[in-house]
Amino acid sequence: MNQILNKHNWPRRQSPTTSIDDIESLVGFKLPDDYKSFLLHHSGYEGFIGQEFLRLWDADEIVINNNEYGITQQLSHTLGIGSNGASEFIALVKYDDGFDVVLSPLIDLDEEYHITIGSSFTNFLERLDAGENWFDQR
Repeated sequence: MNQILNKHNWPRRQSPTTSIDDIESLVGFKLPDDYKSFLLHHSGYEGFIGQEFLRLWDADEIVINNNEYGITQQLSHTLGIGSNGASEFIALVKYDDGFDVVLSPLIDLDEEYHITIGSSFTNFLERLDAGENWFDQR
């Protein structure tokens, strides 16, 4: 993961007022270790990785955006972490056996529309860096 972040000149974390504990309290579950490491060391990002545009929210934006869009209220076990710059959000979804990263529309918050774009946060970044697009089958 760090190689990909360095390759794309990902900004280093400044001093957000929101902690990982604040985010975990919002969703009611522990975040995956790879995503926690990302939040501890890096800020939000906007740009292309591979052929896809993404905007990952920094720690402060996560709480604000999840509340504004109603993501955590409408979708249990789901934390919005960014967007594709259009009308879809990127989220971590917690399952009994782990996490997936999904792309889903902001307009109709329903798990039915989730498209899995990574089997972990690291896998999500690796797939994008390898040039896969959102809709490539795994």
